[in-house]
This record gives sequence, structure tokens and C-alpha cells, in this order.
Amino acid sequence: MRNAVAVLGIPFICLVCAVPWAVADAQAGGAAREHYSPYADRAFPERVYWGDTHVHTSRSPDAYTNGNRLDPDVAYRFAKGESVETRSGQRVRIAAPLDFLVVADHAEFMGVFPKLDQRDRELLQTALGRRWRGLYDDGQRYAVMQEWLDVLSGEKRLEEDASFRMSVWEEVGASAERFNEPGKFTALIGYEWSSQWEGNNLHRVVVFRDGAEKTNQALPLSSIESRDPEDLWRRLKHYEDLTGGDVIAIPHNGNASNGGMFANATFAGAPMTQGYAKTRARWEPLYEVTQVKGDAEAHPLLSPDDEFADFFTWDWGNFHTRERTPKEDWMLQHEYARPALKLGLKLEGELGANPFKFGLIGSTDSHTSFANASEDNFFGKFTNEGPATQRDTMIKYEVKRNTSFREVGYGAAGYAAVWATENTRGAIFDAMRRRETYATTGPRIAVRFFGGWAFNPTDVEQPDYARIGYSKGVPMGGDLTLAPEDGAPSFMIVAAKDPQGANLDRIQVVKGWMDGRGNLREEVHDVALSDGRTVDAATGKAPPLRHTVDVATASYRNSIGEAQLAVVWKDPEFDARERAFYYVRALEIPTPRWSVYDAVHFGLPFPSDLTPVIQERAYTSPIWYTP
Repeated sequence: MRNAVAVLGIPFICLVCAVPWAVADAQAGGAAREHYSPYADRAFPERVYWGDTHVHTSRSPDAYTNGNRLDPDVAYRFAKGESVETRSGQRVRIAAPLDFLVVADHAEFMGVFPKLDQRDRELLQTALGRRWRGLYDDGQRYAVMQEWLDVLSGEKRLEEDASFRMSVWEEVGASAERFNEPGKFTALIGYEWSSQWEGNNLHRVVVFRDGAEKTNQALPLSSIESRDPEDLWRRLKHYEDLTGGDVIAIPHNGNASNGGMFANATFAGAPMTQGYAKTRARWEPLYEVTQVKGDAEAHPLLSPDDEFADFFTWDWGNFHTRERTPKEDWMLQHEYARPALKLGLKLEGELGANPFKFGLIGSTDSHTSFANASEDNFFGKFTNEGPATQRDTMIKYEVKRNTSFREVGYGAAGYAAVWATENTRGAIFDAMRRRETYATTGPRIAVRFFGGWAFNPTDVEQPDYARIGYSKGVPMGGDLTLAPEDGAPSFMIVAAKDPQGANLDRIQVVKGWMDGRGNLREEVHDVALSDGRTVDAATGKAPPLRHTVDVATASYRNSIGEAQLAVVWKDPEFDARERAFYYVRALEIPTPRWSVYDAVHFGLPFPSDLTPVIQERAYTSPIWYTP
């Protein structure tokens, strides 16, 4: 651990600010001094931007039917830091504004339900609108909802009118344009393609680089048209060919896919080909690794030696509308990020291309119109869960332990962090495309991660360490090749606490690789520890911190941990013949879970069988090594 440097041991490293301007004399002999900025032409990112790529508003059928009446304008206003009013009449405001937002309403029946209630003239001119409004007028609202679910599950067929769909899609673009302020706030246009094959969640969020003048030229793909991801990729290519624009798709956390998200075959059941692998990697450079309905980095059954693998684990089934299909153990390896990244190494060796070469982000999947991921003020996934006095039902649901996905496995998560050159659509999107991104479970932990062949321990101590990182290596999301003879990769890592949050416990490097016998392996290395701890040589583990959480008051103290940790770590067991990936996991000190805050707020006893304490975290995009 001698390479690990805590903030108390070195000058504080600013992760999000540039080196101050220099001042010099123009000439000797008393000439006037002038200011200059030698870094004005820097091409690399110097700031992390925070956002949410997955917020649903009243335009999404499931959000609307669960009580959400707040349109995309409210979602943007909330994300920008304005005070807005909930349906229950409360004023709410995010603790710190976001830098960017994607309103990702479902493509399927987008905008239909609010317009049914409004008796929208254009909707009532369509066959679907007349049918459902007629059921409404006959007092059969439940029948409408059941038909909508039956259509999503493929049990019933109802057509949507293309003209009506386009009018709603144009409203999506218009709303984004109203709130997009280059340099201040980025409103990225997007939607969710909600494929749900036999109840298996294969949803993707589609994100455009472009403004409405281009996105209005093509309708979103609805899963009613096709549930096959290859058809989505074809639609995205058609969009780019038609408009000259740019677009990507981001798969959801896969823990409700029942083994479908990272299957080692195509949706149609055919063997993967090199062409398939390249196409998937082209259109899906990122993976949403954490959100409200569970964390999808690792699973304790797949990573039994990882003491932090069991975090908001949501793993009991899929979303079948009639009867939930139970989870089977074999499915897990095709749902979580770490085993999928390992499987990608194996498939690359077989196919010559890696279909699962993705970076990591987090987002909320909020259906309340609020991009809020704070444990101490969690609004729930749906409007009918809060924020209001009915939030006490969330505690009661957890005691009941029933199987409803909305009641047990929730976490207040997560956010997408992007290292970009500026806060614009182009710069944010380009960072996503190159995978210079990371995920957090909510806190705004700042993390930089570089890999190279020549970093030394003092590089991380330099005030311009980021310049060194880019000049001597690659950032998160990058690739290492051409290993020097008898060399091994080294990694420069800096992590700083959320300014409004908890101190840091540790930095870990997660390594996955395929050994010479074709076995997929993994290791988790504690590379920087707070509070003077070291890794026990016998167990390979670091002693845990004694937490400061007081469950009775839903509080904790920052009397442990560090504000910042920094390290240069070299892989001690590197084999240049073996494919590998590395990513960083940075953990906070223990803090109260959202349900503890709720129990205290509502004066309820906290259930003794629930875990009251969690360790929030950040996951960076990997750096890959290819022989």
C-alpha cells in the first residue's frame, strides 16, 4: 500500500478545476504585466458533468397511471435546480442542480394517457383513441390499462397512429429545446424502447446527439413494432443515414431480464457472429449499471469472494404481467456488468470482436419526473409512493417481504458522470460514445482513472496529473495494447468525496481476465485505504471501518474516512498474453439507507431484519487490455 496517498499526505488535488492562470512580465525593464492562459487549447476534459439519462414523466403510460401528472418541462426545471410542486402539493428542489438530463419516456403509447384524459382532438381521431376513450366513458379504465399491458407483453395487438405519434415526438423535441442552454445545461433528446419479451426486460434508452430539427425526421422505434434489439440498431442506423446525426442506445440494468440482457446468442437464438458483436458494440457503448430497481455491477453468487458484491441486489424474477417468472441461478451471469465484461473477453477470442465492450453509467429510472437519487430524500420510483405521508407504506412493504418489485429492492440511485470538454450536447454525447463515463449510486463522488505503461507513484502528486494521465496513458473507457517486454500496466486513480456527502472508505480496482486455459477469472484489489489501514497479507482483505451511523436519528459522522484518496497501482500478476479489463470501484464510509431516514421521519420502528447501513459507491468504465 505504499503507493496509496491520502489527501492529508499530499496537497489537495482538484478533480474538477483547471490549474490557475499564470502571470508573467511581458518584458524586463518594467513593462506592464499581462495575464495569459497557456491551457486554453487543451483538448482533454478537465471537468466532470453530472446527469440522469433515464427520467420518465407523465408521457409514460406506467408513470401516468401511477399518478404522475408532471410533464417534461417540470422534469427539466427540477434538474436545473428550480423549486417545483409535486402532485401532492409539496414544494421540492434538488439539493444540487444537474448538468444534463435525458427525458426518456416510453416509445410505446407515448403521451396517450394524459391526452385521453384531456380528450385530445387529434388522439380521438385515431382508432386507438376512440376505443380507449369509449372504455373510459363506460367506466372501464382498468380494461384500458389491461389492454395496454397485454399489448406490451405481446398477448394483444393494437396499432398506434403514426401521425399522432409524430405530433407527440415533436413535443418531446420542443420541450428539450426550451431548456437546452449550451454551456449551462444540456437537455439531450431521447426515449425508451421498452422490449419486454415474455416479461424479460430488455429495455434500452435511446439518446441523440442532435437537436429537434434532426430528431423530428424519424419516429422512435416502439417495441410493439419489434422486440428484437437488432431491429432497434437498424432503426438507429436508418436515422443516422437519413439525417447525418448521431445516436446511441443504453441498455437498462439487466437484473429483470432473466438471463436475456447479455445472452451469448442473438435475440432470435442464433449463434453470435463477428458482425453481430461489432454492431452491438457500435450502438451500445454504455450500460446502466445502477438505478432505483437494483444495482447490477456484481452478484454475491457469482463473486463470492467480493465482500461488497451484494448491494441493493434485486434478483428474484422478471416483469411477466400474468405471473412472475422466477430467477434461476444460471441467468445471473447474463445480467450483471462484471460477468458480462468477462464473457465479452471470451467472445472476443472466439469471434474477433467483443459485443460487451461497454462503459458504465448510473441513472434513476425515476417515474416521478424527478431526477433525485439521494438516500436522505428518496421520492420513490412512482408518484404514488411519495414524497408525501404515504411514504410510510414503503417501510411496511419491506416488512411484508412480498414479491412486488416496487416494494422491496429499491435503492435511491443513481447518476451518470461524464468527463467532457464542455456542457453541450455534442461534448456530453461524445464522452458517452468514447465511454469516458462512470456511475454512482447517488453521491457525486469525483473519480479520475488512467491506465498506461509508464506511470510512477509521484505522477498522482502533481497538480497537472490529468495532463500526465492523458499524455502517458488512456482514460476510463480506453484501450491498452502493445505491452512492453516484461512490463505491466499501471493505473493512476484519484477519488474525492461528494462535497455534501460522506467521506471515502477505499478505492478498489476490479480486474477481470481470461487465463491461458480459457477460464474467466476476477480479482478485487484494495489499492487505497483510509484511516491508515493496510490489507491483511493472510486474508487479502482490509479491516472494515467501524461505522458512525446512528439508526435512531438517521445520522452519521464524517469522523472516519478521507475526503480524497489517490494512488498509482501496478498489476502485480499481469500476463501480457491474456485479455483483461480493469475498472475502479470507490466506496464511501457507511451511511444510513433511505428507509432509515423514512422510519425516523414518520416515527416508525425500523424493522430489525433489514440492513439499515449501506456503502454508496462509484463504478468507472473499464480500461481494456488486448494482447
